[in-house]
Amino acid sequence: MTKESRGLLPLNLVLSTLTPPGSFETPHAWAGFISKSSGHKYSVRPSKSLNSAPPAVNFRGRFTALRRRRSGKFSSGYQSFDHVTFYVGNALQAATFYIARFGFSPVAYSGLETNSRDVATHVIRQGTITFAFASALNPEGKMTDEIGKHIWKHGDGAKDIAFKVTDCRGIYAKAMERGATSIREPTELKDEHGTVLIASIHAFGDTTHSFVERVDYKGPFLPGFRAITEEDPLMKLTPAIGLDFIDHIVSNHPDHQMESVVQWYERVLGWHRFWSVDDKQIHTEYSSLRSIVVADDSEKVKCPVNEPAKGKKKSQIQEYVEYYGGSGAQHMALHTSDIIHAVSFLKQRGCKFLTIPSSYYTNLKERLKHSPTVIKEDMDTLQKLNILIDYDDTGYLLQIFTKPSQDRPTLFYEVIQRHGHQGFGAGNFKSLFEAIERDQNDRGNLTDM
Repeated sequence: MTKESRGLLPLNLVLSTLTPPGSFETPHAWAGFISKSSGHKYSVRPSKSLNSAPPAVNFRGRFTALRRRRSGKFSSGYQSFDHVTFYVGNALQAATFYIARFGFSPVAYSGLETNSRDVATHVIRQGTITFAFASALNPEGKMTDEIGKHIWKHGDGAKDIAFKVTDCRGIYAKAMERGATSIREPTELKDEHGTVLIASIHAFGDTTHSFVERVDYKGPFLPGFRAITEEDPLMKLTPAIGLDFIDHIVSNHPDHQMESVVQWYERVLGWHRFWSVDDKQIHTEYSSLRSIVVADDSEKVKCPVNEPAKGKKKSQIQEYVEYYGGSGAQHMALHTSDIIHAVSFLKQRGCKFLTIPSSYYTNLKERLKHSPTVIKEDMDTLQKLNILIDYDDTGYLLQIFTKPSQDRPTLFYEVIQRHGHQGFGAGNFKSLFEAIERDQNDRGNLTDM
């Protein structure tokens, strides 16, 4: 990050959406057993606390849940993802793409008409998912340099992942005590709608985290933004999609950097390791990955951290790192309570998803015959829509992944629906990787390592 980029970010560049951490049980030993529903081998905590998230299972069936007791050193204070800010070449066009393809609504704007002389920002929302797209207005200047350098290196991408918190000053102060690099000190922003307190720190690569405390704020986004009240005609293309909140945000990192990033979250933010898999558990014939999910104490906010592992061919994680130019946000999982409805209408809007071979569903149906897990949704419809299913004794989840949302094979999206299961679809990783490898091969990037 350049010296300039560590300066005070302008008012209209603060966005993201997360979900705060959970509670912890007493330190019982882990007990091993074989799942009656899926045959997976698990390691689970004998506590029956309703506040504890169930462990996740990987595609080989090994369970790694890395939750710890609340340390007491950090108060939680995280409520959710607040918003995500993207640096893009043309904010209006980028926002319009998400309105047209994903069914978002325009909610706020900052630019020349609001006396923002250097940056235009268009804000869109669906449920509580809030995205802000920012682009430079002038041919030169500090913000033109900052945004331009980010786009030149990374292409359109997520610059800031912001969390909604209850104690902005406290979280920021604790992070600074633990070695954080400040981007913006806690700053009060006010207008006729109320007050927002916001602070920002450097996270990884060129990505930042902001802490947003909304003090009874009733405005459309942040002070300084004008509400957009007119309805975009593109919103009427289909019924409402029904995406409601950000479930998790995944970051990719170069090989051998995952552990240091995870340790940063532990040390600086006081988060903990929630779940993990490695290349012995997650791999295809050609490629593999390692992943650790970090979460705050309340486990409302979860962020998987990935790195590539050595394989015969270049993995999708390595492809991302090369085209993004280093660490960055790889995909955002958007939760829905009705994935069949959401995906059906997203496809009508022209949203492109990965395709899954029919053999995946043949094998899945056979396994479910020997499991007490009952999938409520129609299996033929799930197969027709290419929706993946992962399950264990706690329930199941449904998920599907888009193709990249820009020309560079970097940022994409996941649509997810949970029925009790709090994992990350590890049972589907092999099928997902193989689907991505087919697209990699089409791009000429499934090359020998």
